[in-house]
Amino acid sequence: MKRVFDPIHRFIELDDGEVELLDAPPMQRLRRLRQLGLAYLAFPAAEHSRFTHALGALAVGARALAAVRRAGAEDFADEAEFRAQRRLLRASLLLHDVGHGPFSHASEAVLGVPHEARTREILALDDVRVPLSRLGVDPDEVAALVTGDAPPRSPVLRELVGGPNLDADRMDYLLRDAYFTGVVAGSYDAEQLLGSLRVYGSGDGARLGVDGRGVVALESFVLARYMMFATVYFHHTTRMFERVLQDALREIWPDPRALDPIDEFLAWDDFRVLDALRAQGGAAARALRDRRTLYGVVAEFNAEHDLRIYEACLGALVELYGDAVWGDEQQQLYHRLPLDASVGRSVAVGTRAGVVDARVASDVIARIAGKAYWRKIFVRKDRVPVEDARRLCEAVSATRELH
Repeated sequence: MKRVFDPIHRFIELDDGEVELLDAPPMQRLRRLRQLGLAYLAFPAAEHSRFTHALGALAVGARALAAVRRAGAEDFADEAEFRAQRRLLRASLLLHDVGHGPFSHASEAVLGVPHEARTREILALDDVRVPLSRLGVDPDEVAALVTGDAPPRSPVLRELVGGPNLDADRMDYLLRDAYFTGVVAGSYDAEQLLGSLRVYGSGDGARLGVDGRGVVALESFVLARYMMFATVYFHHTTRMFERVLQDALREIWPDPRALDPIDEFLAWDDFRVLDALRAQGGAAARALRDRRTLYGVVAEFNAEHDLRIYEACLGALVELYGDAVWGDEQQQLYHRLPLDASVGRSVAVGTRAGVVDARVASDVIARIAGKAYWRKIFVRKDRVPVEDARRLCEAVSATRELH
């Protein structure tokens, strides 16, 4: 047994087989991928890696599975079956991010291949298959959990690895990202949420949810996710540098298809991209290397009713300045429906009256059901007087608000 100290979950215990899996080159590469991509340019302490997040997801997932077992809600055939599912869950959580490229989603947009597809290829490599086989874990079952391509043995494991709401991935990264960015509002009551986890139903109809005592913790979890998107993930500096990075990556990778072979893809990480930028003479490369802001933010609109004002401001600016203007539009569900969205349910909550939807059990969750919006307008600072653009947008906004 190996013990790894973590600032979020304290000691995380790993057995010898899991240590061997961690030592696999595709896993060690995760040390060289920042969890938050370019957010460190806005939040200087956000230097944590996808490797540490993988360990954290394992820790949370193991605690969650233990919690539902203690509650007696999950019907494991016997101790051997529980241990087998636990091994599968832990291995899958270690590997769930192994297919990410440098700076994660920013490079994915340039390369055009989703990280889930890369994950399937990586799981087929001997570097990964061999340690998985020694753990007694089937790589195909890991792929089913991580990519969601096929139904796994346990619907509960599926939710914990890649579920819509109560997955270990999100339970860890919210705590971890809040800690390293210093955003207090991004945290939530993890102890209460984990202790309240229950499984409702049986067989293929089993659903992961919380008992009535966990409703407030669930509310804090939903709100924490919103706060992190609003404060960190869609921060204007982060979004601006992601745009710049994509321009720089197109300079480094004039032919994205050259990275299609999995060995060539795995040879790239954040460090290699930054090294490549040093050899580039383009404005985008210099901006990332020296943290030069090429774009100025003109206006931000976060309320749904602001859409018409956003479109009017963007249209006026584009008419005047053309392609020197960039409108960034992002949206997220406050909380997600299950993978089978046709059932129209959110998180299950156990109450004295029976199992109900979280939107019934919580007025807070009911009132924030739906989408959150973030819209920003940027202009190229070398081509547009930023203050003039802001005044134009303010004038357009004032006119629209009068009507």
